Order: sequence, then structure tokens, then C-alpha cells
Amino acid sequence: MGIVTFVTVSAAAGAAGAAGAMALVPAALGAIGFTSGGISAGSYAAGMMSSYAVANGGGVAAGSLVSILQSAAAAGLSVATKAVVASAGASVAGGVGATVGWLAGLVCYK
Repeated sequence: MGIVTFVTVSAAAGAAGAAGAMALVPAALGAIGFTSGGISAGSYAAGMMSSYAVANGGGVAAGSLVSILQSAAAAGLSVATKAVVASAGASVAGGVGATVGWLAGLVCYK
């Protein structure tokens, strides 16, 4: 198994990771209670919002994690955020792909 195979496996895994991360972020936000219609009652997001409100004297501060996540769920991810999410997904998956390719080379060609 040569370097070209390792690069090919890593590139394919990276592309899959970028696409997967882009699909996973909106789904994950919805799963914890950040929806386009607001924060779901009784959800993890509602608990976060309550904690932030208590800590800030009754309101959730603009720019806080809760407000950023709710904004992303309601309006979608900005282009810059999409780039960061895709890059992170590609980096992780590319590293995993390279490791799997390297391990396969050790096992299959010994």
C-alpha cells in the first residue's frame, strides 16, 4: 500500500467528514432543543437558557452561547461558520482515514 493510497483514503474520508459535519450540526441543534421556532420547552436548550438567565439576572445576554446556538438554529449557519464546521469535520475524518489506511497497510501487507 503506497502513499497514493493513503492520500486517497484520507481525501475521501475528509470529504465525507466535511459533508457529514454540515448535515450533523443542524440536526444536533434540533436534537438538544434549539429549533427554528425557538427553544423547545423541557429540552436541554431550555435548561441552558434558564441557567444563563439566572446567572444574568433574568435575561440571556446577546452573544452568549445560548443566543449564538439559537440564532444558528433559527437562521441557519453563516458562510464562515459553515467553513469552520466543514474544516473541522474534514480534519477529523481525514485523520481517521489516514490512520485506518495506515493500519490496513500494516495488517494486509505483512
